[in-house]
Amino acid sequence: MAILDEHTLDFTSSGIEQTIRLGIRLGELLAAEDVICLSGELGSGKTALARGIARGWGTTRRVTSPTFTLVNEYPRLGDNLILFHIDCYRLTSSADVVTAGLEDVLGNGGAIMVEWPERIHELLPADCLWVELRYMSETRRGLRFKAIGSRPEILLKQFRQSAFGI
Repeated sequence: MAILDEHTLDFTSSGIEQTIRLGIRLGELLAAEDVICLSGELGSGKTALARGIARGWGTTRRVTSPTFTLVNEYPRLGDNLILFHIDCYRLTSSADVVTAGLEDVLGNGGAIMVEWPERIHELLPADCLWVELRYMSETRRGLRFKAIGSRPEILLKQFRQSAFGI
């Protein structure tokens, strides 16, 4: 693990279970209106991290990538706040974004995680925690967390403490 600066953390996961555990730690810290961007090529571990985030958030629903539905909703047990899971892989134009109704999801007060966020970059709020995932080998994935804005900086600091004790 490397703390590149106060806004950036770089880590290598040694397996899918470790990636899920990191996601759980992050999901436990999420609040309404937090936005987590999961960027990376196919097979880089975005959905595994998303499973952990949703589990840490407190949903009892099975987490799957919403590639064909575009948006999955995961209510949190206890207060029913929603974690929205958006997959923008199939979006190719701003018209697709409007048709899918993503502007409504992005402005409704729930926590949000977005796979393929670079495809809707212009719609994302200024403050977000960007996680870039990289395929390194069959079992290893690189994860770089970058906090953009004051709330994501707090979230990253809390995550470092929770996941790594630093």
